[in-house]
This record gives sequence, structure tokens and C-alpha cells, in this order.
Amino acid sequence: MTAPTSPLADTIRPLVAAHPGVSGLVALVEGGDAFAARIQLADAAERTIDAQYYIWNHDNAGTLLLQALLRAADRGVKVRLLLDDNNTGGLDDLLAALDAHRCIEVRVFNPFPLRRLRWLGLLADFARLNRRMHNKSFTVDGVATIVGGRNIGDEYFGTGEGVQFVDLDVFAIGPVVDDVGADFERYWQSVSARPLARVLGTRRADEGAIAHLRSTRPRWPEPEDSLRPRCVADLLCGCAEFEWAQAQLISDDPAKVLGRAHQRGLAWPRLREILGSPRRSLHVVSPYFVPTRVGVEFFAALVRLGVQVSVLTNSLEATDVAPVHAGYAKRRAPLLRAGVRLFEMRRLVALPRTRRRRRIERSSASLHAKTFAIDGERVFIGSFNFDPRSARLNTEMGLMIESPTMARRVAEDFDGHLAGHAYVVRADGSGRLRWDARDGHTETSHRNEPGAGFWRRAFVRLLSWLPIEHLL
Repeated sequence: MTAPTSPLADTIRPLVAAHPGVSGLVALVEGGDAFAARIQLADAAERTIDAQYYIWNHDNAGTLLLQALLRAADRGVKVRLLLDDNNTGGLDDLLAALDAHRCIEVRVFNPFPLRRLRWLGLLADFARLNRRMHNKSFTVDGVATIVGGRNIGDEYFGTGEGVQFVDLDVFAIGPVVDDVGADFERYWQSVSARPLARVLGTRRADEGAIAHLRSTRPRWPEPEDSLRPRCVADLLCGCAEFEWAQAQLISDDPAKVLGRAHQRGLAWPRLREILGSPRRSLHVVSPYFVPTRVGVEFFAALVRLGVQVSVLTNSLEATDVAPVHAGYAKRRAPLLRAGVRLFEMRRLVALPRTRRRRRIERSSASLHAKTFAIDGERVFIGSFNFDPRSARLNTEMGLMIESPTMARRVAEDFDGHLAGHAYVVRADGSGRLRWDARDGHTETSHRNEPGAGFWRRAFVRLLSWLPIEHLL
């Protein structure tokens, strides 16, 4: 059978053939690059687009990407959109209109039976609806994919108002794309992925919703500022630079949300095995870090073996989920006593000068990247948080990459840019915590969690006493 062709596929195949057995990878650190890569991939598609996301906001970024999917469908590209149903509130009419397009099919994962008063459905079936699909992938023509931590929304791509997320994706070509495609297929065909038309019943698609989507002109920075040609455009013109390395997809069985997945089909046991093998260093970046008592013992054992363990997570002032911070805060002192280095991302940081952005001296930021690097040799990039929810409840995915170059880059970013804009958490001789920070040549030290008022700290302290850690 002859492989389907397209300009994208015809460009990629010779590159892959020249690097047998390995995948071509590009880290997407900047939000503008990550957004541009998705738009350019959609515009280059000629056969298929498979998009799988936990969140797809109806904002500027979400609208522009839906418009890109619609343009592709108008060209005859088969578009499949799989969204977790936890965050589709208010989108039913728009999604139904897209689903009515002859080349677009929409499915929702683990759907809520009630479309408006969803909280009633959650109360009635909490055990099932508390489990969500947290996966994130965007695959085009079966030859290129983007996997990582970003959902679809302005805050994930560094634009819009309010808090901006510091995040990380990886653009990939080569053998790992087949694995991501097969993984999408098993989620798409799973019993939890319900066709939207079945979920909505007899509701008719609103043709005006598509017309409105086509005519909407979202506010977005000028193309030369936000959509400068990067990995996809560079690929098509033959000047892309890839890191060629072994890349392994690690993904949960979709049956996990029904409590039916076998242990061998879960991501966490595989990640735990990998994490247990460092010889020198382990750098963990997780916005929602809830290690639990078992996790503290795990990291302590690594330190005793001579491994330097460093963790970067959100501070209380930067986190967008205070209950999760409560689960971390109660383990902070034991981690420090065990010898783990702790850094907490500050909400107000000085963002570095980039190719597309003048220096912003005091921009509001929150960590959202999920990655870890081992011994400067291997790196994981994906959706997995180090918390009980990722391990036991939600489905997750990511790429384990055997690349010293990419692993060192993550470690350098940790020790340099990110850690430089984070509080260093320490314990004094009496065990009392302090948060040290540097602003230029000025060093400050805080005895209470900085940037958080008394009532917010009290609320987190109260939550830390409740038996909710297994839900975080």
C-alpha cells in the first residue's frame, strides 16, 4: 500500500528515513512558538488532524485554532476533535455546529449527563466524573505531532490578560508519531469517548454558530510578532533543526477513568520505574506537586543514594489551585529534612527578553510545565503532574526522550531562568521555613509564604488538615 502524500509528509519522510529508529524533536518553550506550530500544522494538513485536549477555551487562541481546523475541513481534511467534557460548558452549540460539518467529528470524553446543571451530575456520579482525560496532543497527516503540557487558551500561549502560564511542549516527527496516532485512536474508540451527537440527543446544530466562527476576528498580536515562522514553516522550507533521539510515548489506558485499567496499562508505574534509576541528579518541574508520604520517602531514598533531587513548583501566590498547594505544603518540611532542594515559582517575575517580546519587568506568571530530567541524559515532557490525581484518577500522556541535549536544556532552564525567578525554600536550625528571593542585587527573605495574605494562608492550612490528599 502506497503511503499517502502531502507537502508536509513528502518533506518529513526523507528526514525520517535519514535517521532510522529515532524521532526528530523540537522543544516549544515560548508560547508564541507553540501557538504558531499548531496553526501552521493545521494549515499544512491535507489528510487528517487529530486533536485531543483537556481544555479548549472559547477565547482568542481557542477561536483562531478552531478557525484553522475549520479551514482544513473546508479543504477536505478529516478533523477529529476529542475533548474532555469537564471544560466544555457553554460550548455545546459551537461544538455541535462543527460536528455537523461533513469533515469534522467531535467526541467528548467521560461526558456529563446534564449539560447545564453539571454539578448535579457530579454529585450523582462523583466516582466516575471526578476522573478526567488530561491528555494533550495535536497530530497532522500522521507525520507530525505536538505533545506536552499546554491546553488551548490564551494563558497557555503567553497572550491575553491575567496570569500567563510558563509551559512546555515538544514538536515531533518520526516513529513516535505513529505511537501518538495509535494512542489517539484507542482513546477515540474507547467507551468513554462519546460522539457529541449522542450526548446532545435531538438538539439541532445552530448554523449561525459556524457563520459567527468564520466571521469572528479575534484580537491577537500582529502575525510578525506572534506567528513568526518556526518549526513547521522552517520544516517546509528545509531549514528546520531537529534533535534526533529515541522517544517513547508513555500514556494511560483510557479505561483508567472507569477504574478498569490493568496496572501494566498505567503511566505512573512506568514513570516511577524510570524515576527510580537516577545516578546523579533528578530535576522535577510540576505546577501541582503533591508527593504524599510515600513520595517523600521515595525522594529521600534517592538523596541517601547520593542523587541531587531538585523540585520546582508553584508558590502559594502563583498557584491557581490552592487545595493542591495544601497537599504540597504539608510535605514541605519533611522534603527539606530529607535533603530535597525546593524552589517555588513567584507570581511576579521578570520575563527574559525574547525574539518577539520586549522585556516585561513585572509580568504575572504561573508554572504549568510538567517535566523532569534525569542525570542530564533523559527528559520527560507531557501532562503528568506529580500528584495523586495524575497517578490514580486522570489519564495522562507524555514523551520520554533519550537526549542529553534536551535533558541538559531542561536542567539549565531549571537552574538558570526558572530557578532565578523562584523562591528558594529553606529551613533554619529550628526547622522554621523561610523563602529567599533575589531581585537584581537585592536579596529578601520571608518568614511567611510571600505574596499571600493571612486568610489565604489560613485557608490552605485548614485544607492541609483535611483527608483530601488522595483527590488532589
